[in-house]
Amino acid sequence: MEEHNRPKHDSVLEGENGADMEQRCTFWLPRKNRFCANSRLKDSLFCGNHNSRFEGQWIPCPLDPSHSVLKQNMEGHVKRCPMLKQVQSLSLQPFYRKGINAGHEDEETLRFRDSISPKPFKVPLDNVSSEMKRDIVHNMSVLEFSNLVGKIESVYESFSKDIQDSYRIPEACSRWIKCAVEERKLPFQEKHVMQQASILGNLEIFGVLKSSLGRKPFECEEEEDGVPAVIEFGAGRGYLTQMLADCYGIKRVFLVERKSYKLKADRSLRQNEDLMLERLRIDIEDLDLNAVESLEGVPFLAIGKHLCGAATDLALRCCFPEQNDQYEAKKNFGGLAIATCCHHLCQWKHYTNKKYFLDLGITKDQFHAITWFTSWAVDANHGSELSDNADCASNLLSIDGENGDQHASGVGKILTDMKPSERAALGFKCKRIIDMGRLLWLSKRGLNTLLVRYVPSTISPENYLLIAKPHTRM
Repeated sequence: MEEHNRPKHDSVLEGENGADMEQRCTFWLPRKNRFCANSRLKDSLFCGNHNSRFEGQWIPCPLDPSHSVLKQNMEGHVKRCPMLKQVQSLSLQPFYRKGINAGHEDEETLRFRDSISPKPFKVPLDNVSSEMKRDIVHNMSVLEFSNLVGKIESVYESFSKDIQDSYRIPEACSRWIKCAVEERKLPFQEKHVMQQASILGNLEIFGVLKSSLGRKPFECEEEEDGVPAVIEFGAGRGYLTQMLADCYGIKRVFLVERKSYKLKADRSLRQNEDLMLERLRIDIEDLDLNAVESLEGVPFLAIGKHLCGAATDLALRCCFPEQNDQYEAKKNFGGLAIATCCHHLCQWKHYTNKKYFLDLGITKDQFHAITWFTSWAVDANHGSELSDNADCASNLLSIDGENGDQHASGVGKILTDMKPSERAALGFKCKRIIDMGRLLWLSKRGLNTLLVRYVPSTISPENYLLIAKPHTRM
């Protein structure tokens, strides 16, 4: 039984109704802070609902992976799942195209994998779980592992000096924040406000947004060369877009989010009579921007704050739809700014620049190993910046074939012996390599690109921003 399902105190079952409590299910409900009130089954500590959790096979619902269903009940569940109506309604929308931005496996991937790794760890072509990624690492030989670490060090060193700090709070956002604080209209934490403001500040410095100096706070003037529309991917409550609309006079807003949220910025945005707001409740993977009627021919800016894992790759493909095996920018693409995060959730199938890794001699399985390493970055002490020259695991780089074979304990022992600072350094470098592949993919689309640290790590450890704009936009 899981720890959180165990009775915290045996005395809970005692008292006036002790005998009655002994007949009740002992499954602990964390949200309700009590045990299940149903009667337990004969010869079991649990009721019928909770006894099956330990005896049956639970799998994610195909309509809504946020909840699980017993495998033997799946056929009946999908017919009455609460998400069914929403899925059916979504499929009728003109901009819905299942998996249009999902990416795919290709023959080149298989050829590289088979030629470079004679004994590849076989994984499914779809979603690769964290456990599978861990197994890929632990199935490596010591020499393979040390060679991969050495390659990570070398690749990171080749571009690390080009990444600059760019913490920018534009004047328009400073006045917006001050006014919002004075009027107590700030429904979010300061650290989020600083990140949002710096994203916009970097877009202004990069020439995507026009300087708003001279404009009064919250004034929305029409700018002849401004960006008329904004698409926020993974919008959540939409506060990044709210700051952008208030400070830069955006006239059209599209919020893309698959989940439903309370306390959204929509109410405040809708009070602006000059602004058109459209919320698209859809997975980025299934969104066809070409079919959004109100966006047709309208220049747009794509933004996203902390687009988890593969969501960043899905958003990039959404802005650059595939045509005849080539990704081309939409003619009305005006710019992009995406703060990446949760690289451990990245998937080879969705990743935009597979060729980047293959050209480096990194196979699909090694890519998944690299994404698994990125989870170590959160182990770092974010109170101080990690040095760009921090060594991941210098002792690994000296392992040669002869000595490597003598490590009977294998990679598992090496991982255990690595210092937290080494693990964190390796994780951070893997994150940047993944982002660099995305940046190069954007560059090949004919864009000016930049990767910057847009806030200090003390504000957020996920502090890197991808920025892009067409060459014609100054």
